[in-house]
Amino acid sequence: MKEVAYNEYANKALDLLSQGAFLTTAHDGKVNTMTIGWGSIGNIWGKPVFMVMVRHSRYTYELIEKSGEFTVSLPFHDMKKKLNFCGSKSGREVDKITVMEITTAPGQKTSTPVIADCGLTYECKIVYRQAMDATTLDPDYNQRWYGQGDYHTLYYGEIVACYTND
Repeated sequence: MKEVAYNEYANKALDLLSQGAFLTTAHDGKVNTMTIGWGSIGNIWGKPVFMVMVRHSRYTYELIEKSGEFTVSLPFHDMKKKLNFCGSKSGREVDKITVMEITTAPGQKTSTPVIADCGLTYECKIVYRQAMDATTLDPDYNQRWYGQGDYHTLYYGEIVACYTND
């Protein structure tokens, strides 16, 4: 693994994110990963930050609320089968990591594991969280993305480690 500046691969990371990435969190011996396609990388409060969104109905929501940290692993090669599975199954019902034979590795600066065979990894400690307020969301977005009322919480994670194994 080679440590890199959080923004060195930012453009590539955002391109990859739109194709799917693994958001992983862990608490009390339970590890879960889910597929995400939305997020942002930036500089807030003078710190590098990765913002991810997790719906309240997700098992990941339960774990991330307790853990206070997460990792984002972006594949540099085809992992569509694993991403599709992790985006369509709940960690409450199936151990996605075991079923899909996903290799994890310990985080370097967090206690949350990373997906080992991805190309780019961000380790993050949550510095701010905000549950969405439907009344402040554009009505078109609200209708398109939240018809069932299953809103996201936005997690702003200070990037404490960023590395590639490319």
